[in-house]
Amino acid sequence: MSMLSELAAEYLEWMGDSGYSEWTVHHRRVYLGYFVGWCEERGILEPGDLTRLVLERYQSAVAHHAKPNGEPLSFRGRRIRVSAVKAFCQWLSRQRYVLYNPAADLALPRLGTRLPKAVLTASEVEQLLNVPNVSTPLGVRDRAVLEVFYSTGIRRGEMVGLAIPDVDFERGTLMVRQGKGRKDRMVPIGERALLWTRRYLDEVRPQLATLPDEGILFLTKYGRPYTRNGMSTLVKRLVARSGIGKQGSCHILRHTMATVMLEGGADVRYIQQMLGHASLKTTQVYTHVAIRALKAVHEATHPSARLRRGMGVGGSETGDGRWESGDGRWETGGPRILLDEEQPDGEELLLSLAAEAAEDPES
Repeated sequence: MSMLSELAAEYLEWMGDSGYSEWTVHHRRVYLGYFVGWCEERGILEPGDLTRLVLERYQSAVAHHAKPNGEPLSFRGRRIRVSAVKAFCQWLSRQRYVLYNPAADLALPRLGTRLPKAVLTASEVEQLLNVPNVSTPLGVRDRAVLEVFYSTGIRRGEMVGLAIPDVDFERGTLMVRQGKGRKDRMVPIGERALLWTRRYLDEVRPQLATLPDEGILFLTKYGRPYTRNGMSTLVKRLVARSGIGKQGSCHILRHTMATVMLEGGADVRYIQQMLGHASLKTTQVYTHVAIRALKAVHEATHPSARLRRGMGVGGSETGDGRWESGDGRWETGGPRILLDEEQPDGEELLLSLAAEAAEDPES
């Protein structure tokens, strides 16, 4: 093992000790593995061997690298690989393993900005929500999963980590623990999502749970917590079965949640808090939002947040924004509001969501 490889392992251990998520450390290990392997093949074994020229050569190799299907890496894929090397070189410099940071001025591939390819309309969302067969236990679970994604806009990694106590049925909130950046946050969850979650907890989860039960909210048919990829597979299949003609998985509901709240008149800063985005721009000061105010905005702008009448969990959309169930009828949504006349650009928010999805294509 070369000294460069040993230092890469030390760097990854430092990341873990510094509070980086397991997901981040895992991906950094993969990308640094590519880099160290490339260096060792060329006799570059010591940290002092790393120069600006070496890094530029590696960047060129990444640009010409082909995936197993023969396609070149995307600009974002290239950027992620080179970013891992830049971060490693910065750490080497700070730890005094090198006299200077050879990657200090290394330019990263520039990225275009794209709006999300797939955002669901209100009717498409209801079509998707009606896919699970709620006369079966797994159908009830699947419906609850979709409702929670749509109501809260949380990430798939946050969804699979939810524990039963994280759902506060009385206050109508969801505690997202150790989200991106190892940050906890509390977000509103709509009444419809709470109803399906309660039905799942009462009727289905006891059938699925096996000992030892760690208390994770959503379980597979084998009684185990979902993995990130497992959750993506579940939602992707439901989207495909819906017949809406759009592709996507967990992130499509995250995009949709943000879009419907924007269209409902919510201030971008409130949606930013729900999504767990520290900021839309690096120069923008983060605005903390109280959960009570955030819940009020969610209820006023999210279609599934409020149940007017008839608290049943069975039924269907009537087509005019009203829900019809065996227990009566209820209406969704609320008044259109604008909390601030000078709010950040909503398109910037959607672009940040698109970038987030591109960083994790399987979400």
